[in-house]
Amino acid sequence: MSARNERPAQEVGATYRSSTYTSLLPWQVRERRFAPTRLGRRGLNPDDVYAFLDRVAGDMAAVYAALAESRRETARIKAGLRRWQTDQARARNERGQAR
Repeated sequence: MSARNERPAQEVGATYRSSTYTSLLPWQVRERRFAPTRLGRRGLNPDDVYAFLDRVAGDMAAVYAALAESRRETARIKAGLRRWQTDQARARNERGQAR
């Protein structure tokens, strides 16, 4: 998955959100543009605003990547725990049948 162009996959058991809510993605922050002020030099410096938005987008991309890695690690640990529990149950059943 490219963090720049795609939304993170919806996980089973994820926090409920309204179907009308869409979270911001890094590329949306980077591409956001503000209308220039009409009064000449009043308002915010556009270069500062865009530099900040780029920084926010970079941070968001890092957070999405860390979250995806955390979810992969959680899935790996859960699968290992399930295998271990299955092995323990089989061993318990075999010991019970051997008596």
